[in-house]
Amino acid sequence: MKMMIGYDGSKAAKNALALAKEHASAFNPEKIYILYCLEGDSQEQVRQLDIAQQHLDFARVFLDMPESVCEAGLSVRNLSPGEALVEFANQKGINEIFIGVKRKSKVGKLIFGSVAQYVILNAGCPVMTTR
Repeated sequence: MKMMIGYDGSKAAKNALALAKEHASAFNPEKIYILYCLEGDSQEQVRQLDIAQQHLDFARVFLDMPESVCEAGLSVRNLSPGEALVEFANQKGINEIFIGVKRKSKVGKLIFGSVAQYVILNAGCPVMTTR
C-alpha cells in the first residue's frame, strides 16, 4: 500500500497528517509520500521554498517513520496544486490520498477553485479528507 499526503502546513493539512499517521500505524504502508505544491510564478516559488521545506521537515518528523518508508517532496511544476497531486498519485501508483479541507464560500470556490474538490473528483484512488 502506498499513501500520499497533500500538505501545505495549514491546520487542515496537519489534521490530514494526523489521520494519515493513524492509518499508517494500522495498515503499515510500504511507502508514504508527503507532497507540498508551490503555486505562483517562479519568483514567488523561490520565496516560498524555505517555508515549504520547514513544513515538510515538520511533517516528516511528525510521522516518525523511517526514511525508507517516508518521502517528502516539493512540486514546483506549472500545474495547480490539485493537478499536481493527482498526477503524482497516478505516477506513483498511490492507493490512498489524505488532504485537509479548508472552508470556502461558494463564490470563493468559483473564483479560486478547490484543491480538495479537484482531487476528489479526479483521483484514481480513495481520498480521505479532514478539516
